[in-house]
Amino acid sequence: MAASALPGSRGGGAGRTSVRCLSSFERAARERGFARIAGVDEVGRGSLFGPVFAAAVILDPSRPIRGLCDSKILSPEERERLAQQIKSRALCWAVGAADAFEIDQINIYQASRLAMRRAVEALAVQPDYLLIDAVKIDLPIEQLPLIDGDARCRAIAAASIIAKVHRDACLNRWHDVFPQYNLRSNKGYSTPDHRDALRQYGPTFLHRFSFEPVRANCREAYWTGYIGSTPAITPEQVELFAEAGEVP
Repeated sequence: MAASALPGSRGGGAGRTSVRCLSSFERAARERGFARIAGVDEVGRGSLFGPVFAAAVILDPSRPIRGLCDSKILSPEERERLAQQIKSRALCWAVGAADAFEIDQINIYQASRLAMRRAVEALAVQPDYLLIDAVKIDLPIEQLPLIDGDARCRAIAAASIIAKVHRDACLNRWHDVFPQYNLRSNKGYSTPDHRDALRQYGPTFLHRFSFEPVRANCREAYWTGYIGSTPAITPEQVELFAEAGEVP
């Protein structure tokens, strides 16, 4: 069944703000006999700095959590509060990542899938069904990718919140190490202050050299291309997920 025909899908041309975040997808999977249903999502695809993070969450249907929705429309305080509830009420949760070196080797799309796979593999209870935001991952588990999944599906929304809170905490720590890039504020994205810092100070070893804005704003940045690419290719990787609307 196509994702657009499932519960909670958008009507013709409806915007993201009109989407309801539901548990219908989890219920439909349980009706088919699946019992360990994990939501999976990633954050930080469009960032110029650091790993791409992902989280996987198996919610407990007997312990519902109110207020789950796309992490990008929540305030930091709301995300922190919900993250604590998810961690205390979910059957299990886990975080995975793919670092900047891996991103520069295999591209951000494949690195995002790798981070999601690692998050699923790290779960204390292995799922028998996956609800994933937009893509499929390389695991022998039945999966349903959902466009705008973090806004439409409560399990995916929970994963997006856990991943976002974890990534923000890491960026705050990295800000203390590299204060000149203002990572606490820009979260590593291609903001004017971040590009100015790249021009003035050059990149760190945690910057993504395969991303065009890193190279364009740093004279000494050097990248030879993805593994197996002949000749080297230099796409603007942030455009791979332009439709996701990812912002700091």
